[in-house]
Parts: sequence; C-alpha cells; structure tokens
Amino acid sequence: MADFLSLVPALLAGGLLGGFFFGGLWWTVRRGLASQSPARWFLGGMMLRMSITLAGFYYVGGEDWRRWLSCLIGFVLARHLVKRLIRTPAGKQKSPIPGISYAP
Repeated sequence: MADFLSLVPALLAGGLLGGFFFGGLWWTVRRGLASQSPARWFLGGMMLRMSITLAGFYYVGGEDWRRWLSCLIGFVLARHLVKRLIRTPAGKQKSPIPGISYAP
C-alpha cells in the first residue's frame, strides 16, 4: 500500500501535464485556424507543449519506471478528461473554416 501511495503524486503530475498538453493543443488549434499564419501557431505550440511535457516527465519519472508509468497513466486520463470537457453537442458544432461543414 505504501508503494501505491508513493505513486499518487506522479499520477497527479501526469494529469497536470496531460491537461496542459491537450488543453494547449485545443487552444493552439483554435488560434491557428483563425490566424493569418497558422504554421507559426502550430509549430510554436507543438514545440512549447512538447518541451514542457517532456521536461515534466523526466523530472517526475526520475529513474523509477513505476513513476514513469504512473505519470503516463495520469497523462492519458487527462486526455480523456480534456476531450470530454471541450466536446460540444452534435447540433451546435460550428466550423472555424468558412465553407466547411461538420454535417455527415
């Protein structure tokens, strides 16, 4: 039980890193699609998100594979949470690009 409790901070840190990464991805895509230079948004956002996330994984994981795994599980759980939070109802989706529809 004590081993499991020592992995909880890594799980929470992975969740925070995942929330930052996937929330930042959502924000970058929305800003990039409305921008005159989307390549700058996408490339800059990717570099920033990846560097902070990888540094966080290295810091949290250290040399213990269990902390790495716990951090990864938190990261994946955060992905599902962010995906659920940013979802819009099917009838209310609006395309950020004029002329493109989400209708099936």
